[in-house]
Amino acid sequence: MLEEIHGTGNNDLLTLKMASKSNEDGEEMETGPLVNAWKMKLPEFKETDNPHGMLEESSFATLFPKYREKYLRECWPLLQKALGEHQLKAELDVIEGSMTVKTTRKTWDPYIILKARDILKLLARSVPYEQAMRVLQDDMACDIIKIGNLVRNKERFVKRRQRLIGPNGSTLKALELLSNCYILVQGNTVSSLGPYRGLQQVRRVIEDTMNNIHPIYHIKALMIKRELARDEKLCNESWERFMPTIPNKNISKRKQPAKKKTKKEYTPFPPAQPESKVDKLLATGEYFIKEDERKNQKKQEHQKKHVEAEARRQERRESAFIAPEEPTPPTAKKQKTTDVNIEELKNKIRKSQKGKTNRR
Repeated sequence: MLEEIHGTGNNDLLTLKMASKSNEDGEEMETGPLVNAWKMKLPEFKETDNPHGMLEESSFATLFPKYREKYLRECWPLLQKALGEHQLKAELDVIEGSMTVKTTRKTWDPYIILKARDILKLLARSVPYEQAMRVLQDDMACDIIKIGNLVRNKERFVKRRQRLIGPNGSTLKALELLSNCYILVQGNTVSSLGPYRGLQQVRRVIEDTMNNIHPIYHIKALMIKRELARDEKLCNESWERFMPTIPNKNISKRKQPAKKKTKKEYTPFPPAQPESKVDKLLATGEYFIKEDERKNQKKQEHQKKHVEAEARRQERRESAFIAPEEPTPPTAKKQKTTDVNIEELKNKIRKSQKGKTNRR
């Protein structure tokens, strides 16, 4: 009997206090604290537990694609033999492309029909027969995750699905080793098969990958948890400080407008009414002018604007005929200008003439 459950600060470990209990054979079952609740062995459901069998017939049918027909024909006798041990019937309809599993009056396990239904779903999604038959075990289950509607953009969906698989399937293989699950990515679905705890981890990783969170962060977290679970000192403490932090890259790629409108300050008063034509005439004083004078005034203003526009147009036309200024040649050298004093030159000439006359 389960008395109470104590959390240890993480989801992996639970300490259970179980009371002593004896089975039908008189043997006393194991008692004491259970370190890992996920590894707790459940009692096997035997045929003696339900000797009367089933009263009603239950059946499930699943469609399969055309390319799986050849493989299903080959493995169908093996499937019928395996399900026959649990008193189930399996039918393969190649014309309609469907697989059906039914219970009989001799079926003693009420849950085995759901296990058989999961086997048909996995076989229809290209899971090998050897892997699909593991669902019949009590500690095994399957989970089919639909990822086609998680991402709207087709190109983005293909990139994130490829990110989940990794180069040469390395990311998917690492996830399989850490979760002890078989994972198959095909089309818009991901088929996973393994223990219940591993299926929870696989679903979380796949959904976060489709939401643009790289699976390497979850793989690191699973590796760290596996190592911390082996440490006796840290197994009862919180592991949040050891977990890798996922960066937030919520960057909006919306195009920003060229002109951003600034919001005006809020005022409780309504905006003023726009001025009417009469108000504008009263403000300028034209309301008290006669109609003929008002028309003449508008006409003069129109002619004045027309004359100014014509002058600008004429100036723009004549600008094409104005010769541009010629630049000075860069090689031209400026001539040296020397200032000559004429009076000094005259005096020198006079002195020279006087000297010649004296010699004679």
